[in-house]
Amino acid sequence: MTSYKAIRDPVADHLLTPQNAALVIIDFQPVQVASIQSRSKRELVANITALARIGKLYGLPVVLSTVNVGTGRNQPTIHQITDVLADVQPIDRTSINAWEDEDFVRAVKATGRRKLVMAALWTEVCLVHPALDALRDGFDVHAVIDCVGGTSPEAHALAVQRLVQAGAKPIGWVQLICELQRDWNRAATTAGFADILFAVEGH
Repeated sequence: MTSYKAIRDPVADHLLTPQNAALVIIDFQPVQVASIQSRSKRELVANITALARIGKLYGLPVVLSTVNVGTGRNQPTIHQITDVLADVQPIDRTSINAWEDEDFVRAVKATGRRKLVMAALWTEVCLVHPALDALRDGFDVHAVIDCVGGTSPEAHALAVQRLVQAGAKPIGWVQLICELQRDWNRAATTAGFADILFAVEGH
């Protein structure tokens, strides 16, 4: 039971790696969280917090965005995320579709990554719209389905279906962390891996 001594090229790998992926988190604000009807709000917050911790553990470039904070119509990102990503400056917008905001798109492109790991509220709006645009612009979109939610179970399900039909890849946060870790010999992140996994899964 010996792993290959030479690991695959982490930039060219068709799977997600810490060297080829960026994390995009959009509109996890109190009003949006409170309106979710497709999954438990407690579960949603736990899962998106795990996703933020995964991004930090593996050093993924992170783009964090909010809507209407500057106008005073909405509150900032929930503290569970900003406590983890304290060094990430949110990009505030007025556009419903983040991809229609110049600063947001510039930040995504500045990561230099073509694989985008995306989570947003709601699934049917703030995830679907920028994901479809990112796909059109040649990005490889991985939507973290257990970290998002919709205004109804049906709205969420239809949104996921639309994403898949357009070519986005649905994943879960446990799948993501295992894909980034890949080998237990990568000792620098094994303790963090276990801490994130067991904190949410309750093992």
